[in-house]
Amino acid sequence: MQIVNPVLPGFNADPSMIRVNDTYYIANSTFEWFPGVRLHESKDMVHWNLLPSPLSTTTLLDMKGNPASGGIWAPDLSYADGKFWLIYTDVKVTEGAFKDMTNYLTTAEDIRGPWTDPIKVNGVGFDASLFHDEDGRKYLVQQTWDHREYKHPFDGITLTEFDTATMKLMPETARTIYEGTDVKLVEGPHLYKINGDYFLFAAQGGTIYTHQEVVARSKSLDAKSFETEPGDPFITNFDTPYSYLQKQGHGALVNTPSGEWYYASLTGRPWNHENESSTDPRGWSTLGRETAIQKVEWDEAGWPRVVGGHGGQTFVDAPKDAILTDAPADHSQHDDFTDNILDLNWNTLRVPFTDKMGTVGDGKLVLKGLGSLANNFELSMIARRWQAFYFDAETKVKFNPWSYQQMAGLTNFYNDRHWSFAFITWNEKNGHVIEVGENNRGNYTSYLKDDAIKIPEGTEYVWFRTKVRKESYTYEYSFDGTTYHEIPVTLDAAILSDDYVVQSYGGFFTGAFVGLAAVDYSGYELEAEFDYFDYKELGDKALENGTFSWERSEHRFG
Repeated sequence: MQIVNPVLPGFNADPSMIRVNDTYYIANSTFEWFPGVRLHESKDMVHWNLLPSPLSTTTLLDMKGNPASGGIWAPDLSYADGKFWLIYTDVKVTEGAFKDMTNYLTTAEDIRGPWTDPIKVNGVGFDASLFHDEDGRKYLVQQTWDHREYKHPFDGITLTEFDTATMKLMPETARTIYEGTDVKLVEGPHLYKINGDYFLFAAQGGTIYTHQEVVARSKSLDAKSFETEPGDPFITNFDTPYSYLQKQGHGALVNTPSGEWYYASLTGRPWNHENESSTDPRGWSTLGRETAIQKVEWDEAGWPRVVGGHGGQTFVDAPKDAILTDAPADHSQHDDFTDNILDLNWNTLRVPFTDKMGTVGDGKLVLKGLGSLANNFELSMIARRWQAFYFDAETKVKFNPWSYQQMAGLTNFYNDRHWSFAFITWNEKNGHVIEVGENNRGNYTSYLKDDAIKIPEGTEYVWFRTKVRKESYTYEYSFDGTTYHEIPVTLDAAILSDDYVVQSYGGFFTGAFVGLAAVDYSGYELEAEFDYFDYKELGDKALENGTFSWERSEHRFG
């Protein structure tokens, strides 16, 4: 078997990978999306299955009002003393000099829960992880934030001992163990003890195309005792612009039962418009930061090195002792809303799906119209990740608006400032109509205006479909579920990427979603009824002249 990267496509950033007996687990960041922390499991590192998210209640996670790309940053999953330990950060401020945040700890004997009520740990910095030393002592290792404008905000990696008797940190033990290199922005620390030495893996360079992972080691956990691995960074794509995988860095190390080593890191797969240089801009990663796994070997000096070089590989040999894992062939999803709980692929923003937002079951999803898609407090939307460059998604909706302030339909969404929406609404000219709107850097555009598509009298349902074709996407509608008509608006997919958002806004850590939404900012909470949702991946194939051609290769620009 071979690992084909990325192993977790679509927005699955900041992987924390561990092994418990013969099973591997990965925890990923979820930022403002609810529930918090995405979990997968596998026995072969090739095929992965989605698990229930641990932070599924407001007791464990309350993000109402959080800014875009706030919330859960870089959770850390570990296993010790017969249970799983999860450290997670809820970031409340993302812009400006401050990064107000709280780090929490929860534990569970079973990865599927239940998880204990959270213990507040500290707010010193984000990307916190828990290190369980061989002598039974435990330490919190974290990035350290400095708001002072005359200092660099990334103030090294702090280690603080954790007292398991009181389940509290011992702040008097805090010390800086590593300051990083002149690349700066040192973050994402994970600490390991291997053959008597302590190894610190840490990210640097920011989670963009300058991203990298460095390794440092020490005989002790004393202040500033760690020595950086000589030569090139452990992993980076800064100097491999034509690699299929980009942005590799922040991640975690794991060994197999037979003694092989692997490293899971975030990665991105950017693409370019035809009229753009292939290196400047390096591209647009609409699927967000994904998870890749690289094989690791140890050199004669005892340093870890990525097999194949620090740029990483798309195709990686699976562990020799891998146990074949049964998993879906792709991430296609069909939901008839027969269950009274949402499918694991669905997410909401900041808060859980409750009766305040709507109901699900008995073959329908009912959404109560709440705030606009620009609202960070009251929003009625469920959405799932884009996990392929080419896919179709469709739904069937019943909605009877009497105001232009009421909208319901299908959305492609990045954050409150970057999204599009094909929806049923009302206008003064034609009554019930179909419109397409887009929010781009907070500037809203109605594309059809007075030419909004009139819905024939007596029409009960409207079907919507979106066709995502890597660089662009479109919307279609139908009044009978059989004959679809393309809405004459082609939208630039780049607007739904980290790389586009970072040009004007500090929050750029997630990825594109497709979902269902109902808006009624008039406050009357008009309901929309959705009959089904279908997301069908086309295998990351290009639709050219009516035929499919594979795009996956070692190079993005072949």
